[in-house]
Amino acid sequence: MDKLEQYRSYIKQMLKKYASHPSLNPTIEREFICDTESDRYQIVNMGWDKHRRIYGCSMHLDIKNGKIWIQHNMTDVDIAEELVNMGVPKQDIVLGFHSPFMRQFTDYAVS
Repeated sequence: MDKLEQYRSYIKQMLKKYASHPSLNPTIEREFICDTESDRYQIVNMGWDKHRRIYGCSMHLDIKNGKIWIQHNMTDVDIAEELVNMGVPKQDIVLGFHSPFMRQFTDYAVS
């Protein structure tokens, strides 16, 4: 399996696992969105909390130029560390939620 297919597999495996965790609010549904053509992967939460609409992305990862970009993470899960534990080198992970300037101070790729 080539690197791109392996990264797709790792991301899908990880996000499917988190999307399967039930919400504390039974009226909130978690949905795993997977676009392998554009290499965009998300977990979206949606539903109703009484009269208030809930909709938002809790995790968003992309694959760009052979690297995994963590675009958004609204959880306490260290996605980057999980990817490293799966076998992704730190130089192939970009913390896209940090500014380009701040990325140089992490152990991960700048871009």
